[in-house]
Amino acid sequence: MQRPQHWRWVAALCALVIGSASCPPALAQINLPALGDTESEDFGIGTERKLGEQVMREIRRDPDYLDDPVLLEYIESLWQPLLAQARANGNIGSDLDQRFAWEPFLVRDRAINAFALPGGYVGVYLGLIALTASRDELASVLAHELSHVTQRHIARSIDNGRRQSLIGTAAMILGVLAAARSNSVDAANALIVGGQAAAIQGQLNFSRDMEREADRIGFSLLTGAGFAPGGMAAMFEKLDQSSRLNDNGAFPYLRSHPLSSERIGEARARLGSSPAMPPGSAFEHGLAQARARVLMDSRVDALRRWQALDADRPGATPTERLAAAYSSALASTMLRDWTRADVALQSALGLAATQARDARTVRTVALLAAQSLFERGDPLRAAAALKPFAESGSRPVMLLTG
Repeated sequence: MQRPQHWRWVAALCALVIGSASCPPALAQINLPALGDTESEDFGIGTERKLGEQVMREIRRDPDYLDDPVLLEYIESLWQPLLAQARANGNIGSDLDQRFAWEPFLVRDRAINAFALPGGYVGVYLGLIALTASRDELASVLAHELSHVTQRHIARSIDNGRRQSLIGTAAMILGVLAAARSNSVDAANALIVGGQAAAIQGQLNFSRDMEREADRIGFSLLTGAGFAPGGMAAMFEKLDQSSRLNDNGAFPYLRSHPLSSERIGEARARLGSSPAMPPGSAFEHGLAQARARVLMDSRVDALRRWQALDADRPGATPTERLAAAYSSALASTMLRDWTRADVALQSALGLAATQARDARTVRTVALLAAQSLFERGDPLRAAAALKPFAESGSRPVMLLTG
């Protein structure tokens, strides 16, 4: 699988300064900010939103940007209650609320990562979704990243290290121009890293104080929005343990959000004063996990492995059996193996109806059934499969019913 070339995403950061990532060198030299220029040092809400929009234009062109309506809808079901709680807590002023995008998006990559961008955009890697065992763990990461945005940690970081940031931006511009001239990714990366811009490349690093603040405010959002308070401590512990057992560079989240025993201890200590919350549907989150795992690697050999989960699995829990049937059905659909897809779909629909008994879980499996029918050129049957859910007006339903 092709990895995201993060230097191309960083090129968007330059666009605010040079107008376009592909401008000729002369224009870039004219528009480079002077170090210490008062006007260029202003990083207000409008500037942050504009910078975020420039970044997102580049990200949306990247082949690893994933617009999957089913997974995005699930992410939004966690994001919107957190956002509403941030408004209720007074973390989002009216100006910030109106001008920021408040938009999560997906990155097709197996790395364990999530990051906040200027202007209210939060990126979530499929690898992170695949790692989480519950909606509460995933919501804790979203709450933490949302708190980086509401507290304007990006702007504060740039203000605190403005001179270094401008030097880094200039180095990134040179890297983009070098790549445009030579078509060499290595040349661009060398200039970017050499120019002290690694702190902004792909994701933004924050100080320890900002991390603690995001933990504290994020925990308040998590519990206020109705998620189980243990989600944050469980997520920290899982990240820490997984990185120790498998330290192969697959945990960039821990490099930009370093965990300490103090942070993990504080997350555990907060549990004592928090009311217990019922956990969300394990079945629904299990389906989101399954979808993320299949979509993050579309190579045929990988899809064949997921397809093979349609075999009997003695000793598997109902949640695991449903996730396995869903994974097999999705992989078979992507392989255009319709016979095998239908068998796995029937199994998943039966398990959702008899084991989960949860309308959202049944609907998620029905969306996959409709997707499979739609992709084999049968939009009428796809619409019929979603008829019970047509009144919801959700984006995946509208896309699959034409």
